[in-house]
Amino acid sequence: MGLVVNQSIKNVIITCVGFGVGAVNTLFLYTNFMDEKYYGMITYLISASNLIWPLMAFGVHNTLIKFFSSYSDQNQQNKFLTQMLILPFIIALILGGIGVMFYSVITSYIGNEDTLVKPYVWTIFVLAFALSYFEVFFAWSKVKLKSVFGNVMKELFLRISTSALLILVYFEILTVDEFIYGLVIVYLLRTLIMKIYALTLHSFRLKFSLPDNYVSVFKYSFLILIAGSVASLLIDLDKVMIKEYLPIENVAKYGICAYIASVIIIPSRAMHQITYPLTAKLINEKAWEQLQILYTKSSLNLLVVSGLLFVLIVCNVTELFEIIPNEYELFIWVVVLIGSSKLFDNLLGNNNSILYNSDYYRIVLYIGVGMALLSFVLNLICIQIYGVTGAAIATFGAVLCYNIAKLWVVYTKFKMHPFSGKTTLTLFIVLVFVFGFYFWDFQLHPILNIVFKSILIGMVYGMVVYLLKISSDINDLIKKIPRGA
Repeated sequence: MGLVVNQSIKNVIITCVGFGVGAVNTLFLYTNFMDEKYYGMITYLISASNLIWPLMAFGVHNTLIKFFSSYSDQNQQNKFLTQMLILPFIIALILGGIGVMFYSVITSYIGNEDTLVKPYVWTIFVLAFALSYFEVFFAWSKVKLKSVFGNVMKELFLRISTSALLILVYFEILTVDEFIYGLVIVYLLRTLIMKIYALTLHSFRLKFSLPDNYVSVFKYSFLILIAGSVASLLIDLDKVMIKEYLPIENVAKYGICAYIASVIIIPSRAMHQITYPLTAKLINEKAWEQLQILYTKSSLNLLVVSGLLFVLIVCNVTELFEIIPNEYELFIWVVVLIGSSKLFDNLLGNNNSILYNSDYYRIVLYIGVGMALLSFVLNLICIQIYGVTGAAIATFGAVLCYNIAKLWVVYTKFKMHPFSGKTTLTLFIVLVFVFGFYFWDFQLHPILNIVFKSILIGMVYGMVVYLLKISSDINDLIKKIPRGA
């Protein structure tokens, strides 16, 4: 766990800073520097590209991690890596050709009555292309157990660049049109930088022939493509469907609440950068005992940390919206429901890594397709009945069913689960803190109230976790703090 803890700590710091910059963009710069309609449009374009890029990547980013460590022959490895680079390009050409042929149909459907989006429909494809190849080269660095730089590019580079572009909009150096073009350039530039870095870690020679196990590679890529598309649907489908039934500014309002809740995913995003390739290695080596340890520890540690974030968000979100422009209203149940779904994601530990790197990923594929359909139906029904909050209800319901199914598959096939008595105790502590501090108010300026409340919650929560010895890893980290280690 030493390598996991070391890189996870760095990734947590990077991800936290990245989410902090993202919070400034989402809550303050976008809301003050840009009209809510344009903000909603940009949120929609990014969400739509997030739905497409897994299809374009063709599962390559996961396939690369699963199979890379299984090649001992350099020639076979070169063939494999060449295949991994060509596949997304072929899919991009196919999708691009379809897009050109049916561009007028696509724009009329996406734009329908909203002419604001129509001129920028093409950016969805370009953003998806950049995202797909960025993930491929990020996976390239992960297999070399080097995830920190990629995480900087993923979490910091894009958000800092967005901040700079928004500031230029504020000073009227850029128009909204130029801002969108600038955002596209930033996405492409990030991919180029990630490519250069990945190739410095592991150079190779192009081999335009298939590796011996190409059938297994293609089959896995195709199935993971669908699984990855399902995961993206569960994350971004709600934002895309809100636009179909509500005014586009509601996409921005929902996006703000969802972003605040998504902070809870920081610990897992950081830890998974390194646990994913490690899980693949343990499964390839059939080290089941070590896998169980990693499964249990990753679940408990993520629950403890993300539980604290959940408490901080729910207990401070009312004060936070007091300093956001009035046109952006708080949908408290969006925060609670999306936050709960993210908390459940953390509770799974490295469950996804186990499934996607095992022979049972096909089962998850079938379950995932069912969950994607469920998510679509729930959004279709709930948004029309409950509005913006309905999207959160739909997402929570779909994620809940999907995660329970994935836990069940790992338990039945591997005879292991990540839970213990400490899991129950941690969940109980989180609930007590939410109800104990939600109504607490220092009667100060909202910012001061958030700061003092967060410090109080953090200190008491940390003390409780430490004294009850819930996680030995977290206790060891706390013990090192006074010595400056």
